[in-house]
This record gives sequence, C-alpha cells and structure tokens, in this order.
Amino acid sequence: MNKKVIIGSDHAGFSLKEKVSAYLKNSGVKVEDAGTYSDERCDYPEFAYKVAAAVSGGRFKRGILICYTGIGNSIVANKLNGVRAALCHNAKAAELSRRHNDSNILVLGSLFVKEKAAKKIIDIWLNTEFEAGRHRRRLNMLRRIEKER
Repeated sequence: MNKKVIIGSDHAGFSLKEKVSAYLKNSGVKVEDAGTYSDERCDYPEFAYKVAAAVSGGRFKRGILICYTGIGNSIVANKLNGVRAALCHNAKAAELSRRHNDSNILVLGSLFVKEKAAKKIIDIWLNTEFEAGRHRRRLNMLRRIEKER
C-alpha cells in the first residue's frame, strides 16, 4: 500500500473523510489532512486545489478528495498539470483508474459512496499498480496536451 496520501474534503465530505482518514492511519498510512476541519458550509475548490497542488507539485504521489457528488472536486483537480483525478463510485472503477490511467487522485462522492465501500475502493486504489504497456502511450499524449496549454 502507498504509505503517504494527502486528503481533503468540503463540508459534505467531511464525515466520510474523517472515517477513512482514521482507517488509513490505523492501516499504517501517513495521512496529511488538507481540510476542511468541520461540517460547516465551505467551498470545495479551496480544498480540491490544496490536494491537487500537492500532487501536481510532487509533494505527494497520491491524494484523495471527497465532496457530495465528487464532480466538482474532479473538475478542480484536473485543472492542474500532472493530475489525473478519477471519480470512482465502485472498486472496479478505482482499479481501472490505476491500472489503465495511472490516476493519482481518487475522488469520492459521499452521496454515492458510503464508509464500507469507500474503504474497499481506497484499498484497491492504493494497492493497484499502473499496467503501462499501451496505456503509457496514452499518458504521454496527455502530457503533450498539458504542455500545449
């Protein structure tokens, strides 16, 4: 398992973030919490940006974001170079996001993913390696697109 992740959420993802953070820490994963730190209403782009910037800048190899649907966090995170944020509602999507897309940020929607499923999704996502092969060519294409922006 990747032993270091940064995690962030908005108010709607706060409760799930707290639960999965505790689970990860108990599993031996070093977790940096980028906020929010309560369930008081806040704006998701602030926390999605913090996590994505830490991954984009190389401070963390992997990050986890949680909001109500996961859509907003995905949009924000994927604005940064080198970020491949994948919104996953089940374990198979998480596995394929790693195996085929080398995703480096897992995005969960608390509306769709409850605690038990979130733990399974995260475990699979953290333990699945990138397959490379034909998929590496596609990632190189993404890198070229990023450079053109």
